[in-house]
Amino acid sequence: MANRILIAAAQINCTVGDLAGNAGRILEFTERARAAGADLVITPELSLCGYPPEDLLLRESFVADCRRELERLAQKVHGPALVVGFPEAVGAGLRYNAAALLRDGRIAAVARKHDLPNYEVFDEKRYFASGAEPCIIELKGVRFGLTICEDVWGPKAPAMAKAAGAQAIISINASPYHRRKQATRHSVFREWIRATGLPMVYVNMVGGQDELVFDGASCVLDGRGEVVRQAPFFEEALELFEFDGARPLAGRIAPELAPEAEIYRALCVGTRDYLGKNGFPGAILGLSGGVDSALTLAIACDALGAERVRAVMMPSQYTAQMSLDDAAEMARRVGVRYDVIPIGPVFDAFRAALAPQFEGRPADLAEENLQARVRGSLLMALSNKFGSIVLTTGNKSEMAVGYSTLYGDMAGGYAVIKDLAKMLVWRLARYRNTVSAVIPENIITRAPSAELRPDQTDQDSLPAYEVLDGIMEAYMEQGRSPREIVAEGFAPADVKRVVGLIRKSEYKRRQAPPGVRITFRGFGKDWRYPITSKYLDHGDL
Repeated sequence: MANRILIAAAQINCTVGDLAGNAGRILEFTERARAAGADLVITPELSLCGYPPEDLLLRESFVADCRRELERLAQKVHGPALVVGFPEAVGAGLRYNAAALLRDGRIAAVARKHDLPNYEVFDEKRYFASGAEPCIIELKGVRFGLTICEDVWGPKAPAMAKAAGAQAIISINASPYHRRKQATRHSVFREWIRATGLPMVYVNMVGGQDELVFDGASCVLDGRGEVVRQAPFFEEALELFEFDGARPLAGRIAPELAPEAEIYRALCVGTRDYLGKNGFPGAILGLSGGVDSALTLAIACDALGAERVRAVMMPSQYTAQMSLDDAAEMARRVGVRYDVIPIGPVFDAFRAALAPQFEGRPADLAEENLQARVRGSLLMALSNKFGSIVLTTGNKSEMAVGYSTLYGDMAGGYAVIKDLAKMLVWRLARYRNTVSAVIPENIITRAPSAELRPDQTDQDSLPAYEVLDGIMEAYMEQGRSPREIVAEGFAPADVKRVVGLIRKSEYKRRQAPPGVRITFRGFGKDWRYPITSKYLDHGDL
């Protein structure tokens, strides 16, 4: 081959703030790339400090420490050249989302991100100034334009790089996952690739960071916009991308995951890294015999290992025998420690203490919620005693309409399935059973119930979940007005009811724990509605 160039994409799991640990991981992958004969190693966006560092960037000491760590790292690079993402401070208060080219023991060049995303979960204009100049790096006579994430979500930066002489584009990324994200990425990239004719090397971060998950899937697209190489999803990898001059050569393409498998992997990665990076020894959850807690338990076991997970059944007088049997069977199948703590005596004690205050009033929601709060208190006591984090088990449909109890079933440290609509919960439960049948069929097929009063089902209080989920997705994720949702075929009464509940429940959601984001818009950083608001949409009913 006349001009063989080997670019090693280090698809690594970075931890925000672990500067020395991230640098060590980068060096480890660089050494592996050197042994493989690589000419250049590329790492993800802000790989040195992790992404997103959020308001750590407003601390001068943090940015200064990043610079010092970068200079130490540069001194150790004497093999292939290395691209490292870092926050760059210039002058008083001016910061850039930058990438340094380290070569022969020094910082040889710096690229600055042009386009700063300020939508969904991104806040980059809060922290960074925009770069203005293209950065071109040369390898064996071939000129590569070095860009950073959002720069390749539009044609401007690639066109500027081409005008400066680039023959191919390198893009370093910390692009968070959500459903169908990879197809969207490739579609966007193809537009400017076909306009410029420039092939592209894309490296992405992998792993979990608070509510975000990064899916990896680093890849190469040729000058026609076709994917010719692709790394695996959701796992660290050192992927060697080969070029003949500026022309990428075809090679291994890791298989795409089925939709349910993709989402399930994201949930496992997010849960594993949240506990691992924050030092929790394990997880504990309330196992009710319902599908939400069953799916949460399956994810926790797959993410952490059954030996680090504990399940507790806390029955009341309203708990059906089927729930007791199914919860015990589920715990047996996954092999976790399983305990039964009846809440009747504690519930009775609470009611006795409140009896003088409640005198003359019928039992209602107050008593129902009291049961959930007893359970929450017991789980938090176990968490305090043993150090394991409590995983809450509420889904997105419940979170949307407030079908949850503050300081009860919302009590905990991480909400694994908070971004899963109820219908998707059932789909993922069935998917998990195709891997191995860990969730008893009764749990999946029975009518959902909070079991806080006799013969209760969720549909006593809510529309059918297929209706609720459709309205929630249209209003919350797609931003449609109530009238537009009715025009899609939903009953006006259902739309008015669900939208009203979503608006009323904001104060609850603000007090919910973080959880894995798997949709285009979750109830987390990308949902920022005021708690107090009298606004009525022009499209209201």
